[in-house]
Amino acid sequence: MSTDSLIDKLQSIRNYYDHNNTRPYAYRRQQLQKLKSAILQHEKDLHNALYADLKKSPEESWVTETGFLISEINSAIKNLRHWMAPQKTKTNLVNLPSSSYIMTEPLGVVLIIGPWNYPLQLLFTPLVGAIAAGNCIVLKASEFAPATAAVMKKIIDENFPNEYILCVEGTGAEVVPQMMNNFRFDHVFYTGSTAVGKIIYKMAAEQLVPVTLELGGKSPCVVEQDANIKVAARRIAMTKFSNAGQMCVAPDYVLVHKSVKEKFVKALKETVVHFFSEDPSADYSYCKIINERQFNRLISYLNNGTIVHGGKHDIQKLYIEPTIIENVSPEAPLMKDEIFGPILPIISFESFEEAKAIINRNPNPLAFYVYTSAGRKEKEWLQSIPAGGTCVNNSSWHLTNHHLPFGGRGNSGIGEYHGKNSFETFSHRKAVMKTPTWFDPNIKYPPFKGKLWLFKKVIR
Repeated sequence: MSTDSLIDKLQSIRNYYDHNNTRPYAYRRQQLQKLKSAILQHEKDLHNALYADLKKSPEESWVTETGFLISEINSAIKNLRHWMAPQKTKTNLVNLPSSSYIMTEPLGVVLIIGPWNYPLQLLFTPLVGAIAAGNCIVLKASEFAPATAAVMKKIIDENFPNEYILCVEGTGAEVVPQMMNNFRFDHVFYTGSTAVGKIIYKMAAEQLVPVTLELGGKSPCVVEQDANIKVAARRIAMTKFSNAGQMCVAPDYVLVHKSVKEKFVKALKETVVHFFSEDPSADYSYCKIINERQFNRLISYLNNGTIVHGGKHDIQKLYIEPTIIENVSPEAPLMKDEIFGPILPIISFESFEEAKAIINRNPNPLAFYVYTSAGRKEKEWLQSIPAGGTCVNNSSWHLTNHHLPFGGRGNSGIGEYHGKNSFETFSHRKAVMKTPTWFDPNIKYPPFKGKLWLFKKVIR
């Protein structure tokens, strides 16, 4: 699509928004219901596409993609009227007898850019919030998950006018700058790598466009000596090797107390075989790597330490076995880069300070996980490690709870969403103060000489 043609489409969206079509409660609710119906109608198509792109089973697709999304839509439909309602607030002494409240209003025309690892969930979940908040939306799906992108575009094109929700195609490196450099969005929501996030942030800053950046990083996992080792192994393996490790909140590496390291590694090996069989390449539940570029990047990490489980790979199948690595140097790429694949370094520690120093090499992770049965240790870790989100005796599942905000901090992101937080991300909280005219004392007006004593009493 030529730049002029694309900008004309974006201007049509702006005109549609400016006519207040998207603001009424009934309209927003209807669009959310329409989206839900379309997702359920195309459920099989979506699951087939997710299998084609990432070899996800229907069960995994429901938990992490379609069902996840339906839950978000249901929450928005149920709570929309309450979210939209003005919120009464207090009025300070100097402004009495005024009344004060906060009303939410849509931001306008927003751009949502999705990644390839959870192509449906991570594009359409923020879409739910943008619809609920009353915006017009431009969607850019990842070209690296083409089968899913095609079904999502079909859903949008069949159910929503292009001047309301537009799904653009093309490579992100070309079409996103084409839009952002020639049209001012009111908000940009990006999920993906930190490197690309910085580029998006820079383009948005040129026009003072606010952003939400859902990035990644090295999410650490600590297993203390008093942890339930069997449960820890199961819960870490479940999320680390889900989607073949291509998850932004997967445990990136495990710091396990030296006294229980051997026991933990043994339990982890047994768990991986139990979950994915002796040959995960043929297992129903085990996914594939998205493309050869990512495959080759991941394979380069296999010589960064000692492989104690796994390591088999096949570029023809884009398959990398769930792999556990020990004896990894802190300076190795495996401990500097976000792994984003089925390779799990295991590092032992003896003291809290030692483990914390390793984590601090990559500060402000998107997620932090700690396994312990001691309340004192739990509190110490939670207070010591800044992170986007945290689980105690669990990994990654916090993002499935739409009552919790999800987002990063520092290099792992800016802003948050899920549930009501998505609605607020795509809304402006407008302050309103209403003042009656029946009370209008002269003391509030010039001349002010001699009134300082009174001002000090009412403004404090």
